[in-house]
Amino acid sequence: MRILIAFLLWTSLAAQQTPSTGPGGEAASNQKKARALIDQMINTLGGQAYLTLQDSHIEGRTGRFYHGTSEGGSVYQRYWQWPDKERLEYTKARDIVELIIGDNWYETTFRGTRAENTEKDPDMQRYLLRRHYALEIVLRQWLNEPGTALFYEGPTLAENHSAERVTVMNARNESVTLLIDSDNHLPVKKTFIIRDPKTRDRDEIDEVYDNWKKINGINTPYNTLVTYNGELYRQYYVNTVAYNSHLQDSLFALPALNFNPAKK
Repeated sequence: MRILIAFLLWTSLAAQQTPSTGPGGEAASNQKKARALIDQMINTLGGQAYLTLQDSHIEGRTGRFYHGTSEGGSVYQRYWQWPDKERLEYTKARDIVELIIGDNWYETTFRGTRAENTEKDPDMQRYLLRRHYALEIVLRQWLNEPGTALFYEGPTLAENHSAERVTVMNARNESVTLLIDSDNHLPVKKTFIIRDPKTRDRDEIDEVYDNWKKINGINTPYNTLVTYNGELYRQYYVNTVAYNSHLQDSLFALPALNFNPAKK
């Protein structure tokens, strides 16, 4: 009997000293693991240099695909200013200009400038979605918003890389899944899923990053591949990139809307 009582006392004391493994404890441990992986990734991307980046200028090439078949491509210049200003100049003559300020889109060609109706153009809608779920938005805004939750989903294989899977979900129930290279701690792939507002179909957009190079202390993917519902959709190749060049405000100035469809 004395042995039995001593054993019961010992097991009770041990239970009190053992950390909780219930749902609350597991959730906290899971979130801590996810946060550690993301912090490690941010540090590898460039740490404070990445988190405080204000502008960039990229020269490169882009290709378009439909059901895996090439639809052509172009050289491009991309001017970007945090958080939501972009200027895209296409062709060697740079005679097609797309200006995106927030969710407003303007196109300039030899016929002049017009405001685009993005709701009628699937390509523009997808581009704006990719901006909304951009890696820098997730890491610089979502992580600092109240109500954002992190989930570690374990090791996996992504694009022939051993990776750790982490999902970030904000208070608006928007989520992004990051596949982080287990060896170099850089993002291999980013995935987000949305519902088509009209059909309610489930659409998945993936971005795959490769050929990383460190420019001004910031790790930059020189190759980015975009898939839409599993099919190759866009490719971007960087030739040169410059950061924090103090871009002129005139690059993002709203042009006069003088589009003339009859001009030849």
